Amino acid sequence: MTAHKHLNNVATLELDTEKCVGCGICATVCPHGVFVIESGKARVTDKNRCMECGACALNCPAEAVTVEKGVGCASAVIRGWLTGSEPSCDCSGGECC
Repeated sequence: MTAHKHLNNVATLELDTEKCVGCGICATVCPHGVFVIESGKARVTDKNRCMECGACALNCPAEAVTVEKGVGCASAVIRGWLTGSEPSCDCSGGECC
């Protein structure tokens, strides 16, 4: 599993553990290992690893996961990887990602 982190403190990912049924689908579909299943419930290991692809929310049968999926910040992260620079995304709408 990749150890890449994305932009700090911007992910919209939320997990409602009260709704979680512990099926593990979120952990299976997440490309960055953001979720683990412990004691019959999902747990977010590191929210900053979330690239907001939406796979977890789309596949959660209990609707326990929400995330505003989009490509803006993911594009900034990929550009940072390719250029060797720090990912930067102006999520306030000023600069285009």
